[in-house]
Amino acid sequence: QVQLVESGGGLVHAGGSLRLSCAASGRTFSSYAMGWFRQAPGKEREFVSAINGQGRTTYYADSVKGRFTISRDNAKNTVYLQMNSLKPDDTAVYYCGSGPWTSYSATHYNYWGQGTQVTVSS
Repeated sequence: QVQLVESGGGLVHAGGSLRLSCAASGRTFSSYAMGWFRQAPGKEREFVSAINGQGRTTYYADSVKGRFTISRDNAKNTVYLQMNSLKPDDTAVYYCGSGPWTSYSATHYNYWGQGTQVTVSS
């Protein structure tokens, strides 16, 4: 069983930055791939970014490439999402998930956090 807790969301003006954190329980954190997804009202959950267990391979959605950076600290059982140059279209609830391998599909992640709201005002 893996428990994930996101934090760091909030309200920010367009062009601003936020850093999301996702703290995981368990002693095998480095064996899990981690992903960030987001869901806006009335829309499906969409892929944002993913990172493999050792942090050597990362993936990004085209919509966030160059603005968001995913990273992880396995000693702290935490994955981060640094979000810069935020746009109103980035407004959503952001979720972190863990799974056996990196994937663009939410169905490949076994465990999810409760989500953290990010709101970007124009």
